[in-house]
Amino acid sequence: MNIGALPGGLARLEFDNRFTCELPADPETDNTRRQIREACYSRVLPTTVAAPTLVGYAREVAEALGLSEKDCTSEAFAAIFTGNRLLPGMDPHATCYGGHQFGTWAGQLGDGRAIILGEVVNAAGERHVLQLKGAGLTPYSRSADGLAVLRSSVREFLCSEAMHHLGVPTTRALSLTLTGEQVMRDVLYDGNAALEPGAVVCRVAPSFTRFGHFQMLAARQEHALLKTFLDYTIDTDFPHLSREVPEKDRYLAWFVEVSRRTVEMVVHWMRVGFVHGVMNTDNMSVLGLTIDYGPYGWLEDYDPNWTPNTTDAAGRRYRFSHQPAVAQWNLVQLANAILPLIDEAAPLEQILSDFQEQYVSLWQTMMAAKLGLQRFEPDTDADLFTELDVVLQLTETDMTLFYRRLASIDVDGSGADALEALLDAYYQPEELQGEVRDQIEAWLTSYLGRARADARERDEQRNAMNAVNPKYVLRNYLAQLVIDKAEQGDYSMVYEVLELLRRPYDEQPEHEQFAVKRPDWARSRVGCSQLSCSS
Repeated sequence: MNIGALPGGLARLEFDNRFTCELPADPETDNTRRQIREACYSRVLPTTVAAPTLVGYAREVAEALGLSEKDCTSEAFAAIFTGNRLLPGMDPHATCYGGHQFGTWAGQLGDGRAIILGEVVNAAGERHVLQLKGAGLTPYSRSADGLAVLRSSVREFLCSEAMHHLGVPTTRALSLTLTGEQVMRDVLYDGNAALEPGAVVCRVAPSFTRFGHFQMLAARQEHALLKTFLDYTIDTDFPHLSREVPEKDRYLAWFVEVSRRTVEMVVHWMRVGFVHGVMNTDNMSVLGLTIDYGPYGWLEDYDPNWTPNTTDAAGRRYRFSHQPAVAQWNLVQLANAILPLIDEAAPLEQILSDFQEQYVSLWQTMMAAKLGLQRFEPDTDADLFTELDVVLQLTETDMTLFYRRLASIDVDGSGADALEALLDAYYQPEELQGEVRDQIEAWLTSYLGRARADARERDEQRNAMNAVNPKYVLRNYLAQLVIDKAEQGDYSMVYEVLELLRRPYDEQPEHEQFAVKRPDWARSRVGCSQLSCSS
């Protein structure tokens, strides 16, 4: 197929590729595993596969690239975004970075199964980096095969888009395709490997630059390249930071913004009950985007100590409640990486110290919004929030349903009346008796008084609460239902759930079956309560 035969939108994609134009490449061209020096990336081609087939695409992402439905359902689209064909102007490459994994420096990591096809600049002048995840070996694949399977790819495709529509900063997903080949995976690393359908996700973001990019250059003491890379990053992704100020001030302003964006991202995670599961520094975006959807999970039963990642089960480093602290720890590692360019620790330490204050302030504002309050009032709300955290753990409580149902209670009623309205949020309603019931009703009584004092009509409160407390999230069992069907060759539920998650705050009465507690069968099933990095 020649370029003239391409659907119009694909033929019109314009590639800018500033990353490969302005930064040094690995001089070696063989696709062999190796350590690289004084370079930011290695050029590498995606692996050709047997039978590229489209499973699904996100229309909003496609539209941002100027692609139509006809473009996205063409054979050319499936071939391009599975890695079998390149468009003119594409410059495929994998980037080099390092990182701390579970708190331990891991050395060179890099894009082991992610290959950037190129950078598209759309009609509005917006930059979109197109990256294939699962497109084969790169020089950074280490002992892995560079591939991905349908199971994990469905989860990444759907969650990327779900998070966007929830209002959470995130990378996006353009497409999900099958390769037509089988990939061997050991889901729980227990010696029970099996073949699974191979798949590729095309991820889209303004940039995929991670904390680990800077860490790798600093670890190798490649300070001149570290400076070049930071200047490039600011010029490309933070162009509003003026070059008219001294370099050190510009770098500090950049770090302030990275810290602020990271705070905002994590507060959104806490708002919707998202647990990333593997917050290694190489999985942290300098743009404050949620990146690398691996062993993530949604907090169904409100358990602040829950981690979805089986690898994290012993230490629970990445548990729900610890995510803010880990984010700050990761920022410390980024600060250490850029310290040679600033040559003064004190201003970086001050920014890191400010993280906690910023987080607490944004978290308090977020929690007030979840409870329908116009603002956080320290005299009353600090205790109200603390007691709520206790109450939610007294018995197994569905976080999403609890907050959504809370908007429907009558603020002029009693705590007992309010609890009756919340019954759907409890997994074991028979436990709502004695001291447990008394504590919950006492909190509800306090909340009702605070809500009445907020001086807003209840309908206004309810609408405000429903705008920040989603009715629909990508529950772990829901993602597994989609996977089960997709692995049988039925992809209808991919689109059904994608459509559902486009409007997570709307009532959608036709989809009430997806706004319920986790079913009992999912309590201990692999993929629902147990997840790993195996993908």
